[in-house]
Amino acid sequence: MSTPAPTILVVEDDDIVRMLIVDVLEELEFKVLEADDGEPALAILADAGNSIDLMMTDFGLPGMDGRELANKARELRPALPILFASGYAENIDVPADMHVIGKPFSIDQLRDKVKSIIQ
Repeated sequence: MSTPAPTILVVEDDDIVRMLIVDVLEELEFKVLEADDGEPALAILADAGNSIDLMMTDFGLPGMDGRELANKARELRPALPILFASGYAENIDVPADMHVIGKPFSIDQLRDKVKSIIQ
């Protein structure tokens, strides 16, 4: 019996960027849930029926920013790994137990980063 594929929640307000990230992650055989902003992401996280192994979020979301979303996500799921994607990766202050990947990133960089978080 094979283990189910890890599930990644992708939160990205740019439809094209989100679609590309989702396509890459699905090609890498992850199950992907997606949201275009913080509120729908929190609704997905609040649903106990959703098994989520990682939340990957844009840092600069239009409503609540990625850090606010991460804090609220951790209230719902305290052990949830969080990966921020940012075009300004070197300028953001990320909590020690969270991860960051700089945009633009290659498919290989995304794969390696995700696999390093989800062991």
